[in-house]
Amino acid sequence: MEKGTLVEFRIHGERRLAVVARPEGKKHWILVDDQGNSHTVHPRQITYEVGGTTYRPADIPSFYEEIQPYLDPASLEIAWEILIEEGETVDPTGMALLLFSEETPAQCYASHLLLCNDKLYFKQKGDRYEPRPPNQVAEIKHQQEVEQQREQETQLFWQRVEQCLGGEVVEWQGSDRARLDALERFALYGEEASHTGPALETLSSLNRPQTPGASFQLLVDLGIWSLHENLSLWRSQIPTQFPAKVLDVAQYYLESPQPDPDQDRRFDLTHLKVYTIDDESTREIDDGVSLEFLEDGTQKIWVHIADPTRLIQPGDELDLEARRRTTSVYLPTGMIPMFPSELATGPMSLVQGKICCALSFGVVLNEDGSVKDYSIHTSIIKPTYRLTYDDVDEMLHLGIKAEPEIEILGKFAKLRQQWRSSQGAISIYMPESMIKVDGDEVIVKLLDDSLSRQMVAEMMILTGEVAARYGQEHNLALPYRSQPQPELPPEEELLQLPAGAVRACALRRYMPRSEVSLTPARHASLALETYTQVTSPIRRYSDLLAHFQIKAHLRGEEPAFSVEQMQEMVMSLGPAVKEASKVERETNRYWSLEYLRRQADEVWEAILLRWLREDSNLGLVMLEELGLELPMRFNRDIALGDRFEVKVTHSDPRQDVIQFQEIIGPATEPAV
Repeated sequence: MEKGTLVEFRIHGERRLAVVARPEGKKHWILVDDQGNSHTVHPRQITYEVGGTTYRPADIPSFYEEIQPYLDPASLEIAWEILIEEGETVDPTGMALLLFSEETPAQCYASHLLLCNDKLYFKQKGDRYEPRPPNQVAEIKHQQEVEQQREQETQLFWQRVEQCLGGEVVEWQGSDRARLDALERFALYGEEASHTGPALETLSSLNRPQTPGASFQLLVDLGIWSLHENLSLWRSQIPTQFPAKVLDVAQYYLESPQPDPDQDRRFDLTHLKVYTIDDESTREIDDGVSLEFLEDGTQKIWVHIADPTRLIQPGDELDLEARRRTTSVYLPTGMIPMFPSELATGPMSLVQGKICCALSFGVVLNEDGSVKDYSIHTSIIKPTYRLTYDDVDEMLHLGIKAEPEIEILGKFAKLRQQWRSSQGAISIYMPESMIKVDGDEVIVKLLDDSLSRQMVAEMMILTGEVAARYGQEHNLALPYRSQPQPELPPEEELLQLPAGAVRACALRRYMPRSEVSLTPARHASLALETYTQVTSPIRRYSDLLAHFQIKAHLRGEEPAFSVEQMQEMVMSLGPAVKEASKVERETNRYWSLEYLRRQADEVWEAILLRWLREDSNLGLVMLEELGLELPMRFNRDIALGDRFEVKVTHSDPRQDVIQFQEIIGPATEPAV
């Protein structure tokens, strides 16, 4: 190269123009740019020589100005169309002649820049450029358009975020979903979440910490989530919405009542008084009780269970959806039903004053409370009274003469309880709480072990025993529920514990989990040789399975499901039920802590139930007015069963943290 040659060279990946000053050693050259800076470069760094004349460094700015009119990338498309048709390659000089009909130094260099920067029409091969095939150009164009659209959508997303954070109402677009989903995943799973990049980028762009908590707060600030969003439910596989096709089927059944396959076989029990007994808020009424006075003076107990299977066929949309859900989920904020609510609270329920289909269990007891005789029928009934537990408690205490059936049913329930106790039943009563969220109000109510609740529970247990006996006698594949015999500590050891909640809490820890299988077996705590659940077919899929099987046998048909099918379904129900229980437990825990957070000035009566870690004075206490069991750390000696007063000093339901302060006389001792 001669002194004064204008060349293009690369430095740190950037293209620069400079003028050759002199050689440096055997291989290098000294170049001077338009700022007067010297650069020592190897010939490999020089990517283009501008021919035609010599230049001074001061000429470089004007040369830049001279090439600007020629730097239109769109002009390459015309050249590409010509060259692809002719199948020829081109160099910058040839491209200048093709594009500008001249080949001045400025035009040639402009062509060089166009070709170097082009990623669409040409690819470099040595010193020349080859036109890309049309299909390749079309694919690259598509990719560029997609990327351009993505960038545009990203910019619009940022605009909507800023508008929303500024208080404006925005409508999120489908293109926003990927970033919002990433924020949700990060808030839910933290570092274990997949594809957290968009979430971290979003938080960083807003100068927020790149933490799951910050992601949660941003979703709240954007109105995507509420402050009390149920993260436990989000982490689960529990569906919260019904598919459109399931809702369509439900609507069709509501508008077009289906013929009853058992219509000609149903036992007419509409002459009986039927009492449905539930909490006031219950809308799915799936059981009722009656008492029949027979001619020989015998009193017959009837338990009527809602018959949703009259609307369902095994394997249809409703059945498969219920199977997928497995159970209704009861949360303080509301219920997630197993069936669409319009069906569950309508034609599936035992509605007061309406003729309803049921599966009815008639039972005559022996004098000791054991089952003397029983029968099972598909039936029609007409629920007479829709009662709450409080209503029935009042009737039992006052002995309402107009409803002697309630008093007699109460006596039968007590007789059953005594009989089961004689058979080795293990009764553990621990106070329970019912937590409800109504708008912005959190309500915690202690559920008493009232006579009405005991009566209903005994009637349902009796029904489960009778259903299981029927299944066992007729060799039906049912989801039988059993419980291994617990290995309890010596009675002397239990008697050393304070009676009541402390002793019950200790017993509870020894009780093994119940098991479900197709083989009848003893249920230890109920003291029944065989047992199954059939009383909540609107709420539990295992109960629905039992209904399918029993009703098929009553019709003289083959079982609705084979042994193999039942085995597969019973095995699949366990994990889903466990997950639902976990969500219910964690959600109740959240709202109990939120309730206590709002009651910071309240003083609560508490009792120490057991030690969680006695060496560090961490115990499990129960707030007796609420039935809530929570951890507490003590700074003094205390014994199981001791009662004391506490106040909440800190409660963070989102972090599942609560701290108490024990009230000791006029002074206070902090506790955690």
